[in-house]
Amino acid sequence: MSTLIFDIETVGVNFDTLDEKTKENLTAWIKRESESDADYEKSLEVLKAGLGFSPLTGEIVAIGVLDADKEKGVVYFQSPEKDIEDFEEGGIKYKAMGEDEMLAAFWEGAKSYQDFVSFNGRAFDAPFLNIRSAIHQIRPSVDLMSNRYLSSQKYGPRHIDLADQFTYYGAMRKHPSLHLLCRAFGITSPKEGEVTGDQVGQLFFNKEYEKIARYNAGDLFATKTLFEYWNTYLKF
Repeated sequence: MSTLIFDIETVGVNFDTLDEKTKENLTAWIKRESESDADYEKSLEVLKAGLGFSPLTGEIVAIGVLDADKEKGVVYFQSPEKDIEDFEEGGIKYKAMGEDEMLAAFWEGAKSYQDFVSFNGRAFDAPFLNIRSAIHQIRPSVDLMSNRYLSSQKYGPRHIDLADQFTYYGAMRKHPSLHLLCRAFGITSPKEGEVTGDQVGQLFFNKEYEKIARYNAGDLFATKTLFEYWNTYLKF
């Protein structure tokens, strides 16, 4: 059965470029809860840094896919204002393109797979992919959000979210990060390199697009290895 590992990287819009009404909507809760101007400014910086977590105030700058059996994949990534030729490293092809092109390529490739594997994909990656696709008037080719529980995913493609599987759908009190699980299982974590997820926005601003793409590829391989542990020792 064909299995595709997928992962995305996102960045937020520049808060200062937003219209006043949108700024008002986003900051209303800060104004209500801040006890001083200093508190407000601190909360505002946190809000600005988190705009990439919503498909309404952020966009996708990299989509990575990895065929679990062939160990080959593609990372589509944005590189505005910088002309980058396609290249290949470690079984991954890197292709620079716009967000709409990335989404179209992802959904076209998704048609060939039955199982989809992510880490926290139901809470983040899949909804983000769906909403950004709709914004670009692109219809997803598969439903990555139906039936959270694997036992209910009997028809059509399955989405195996390892964040759900390793916490038994939230039964574990502590929700581990990908890095923590990699550490426990002796897997090389992409978070141990020179790039971490919270640096993606700054890297994009600095036009270091290849670094974002390679970081995304690291997430793919870590997720694949974690999936193999789950599939071998924990799947029933």
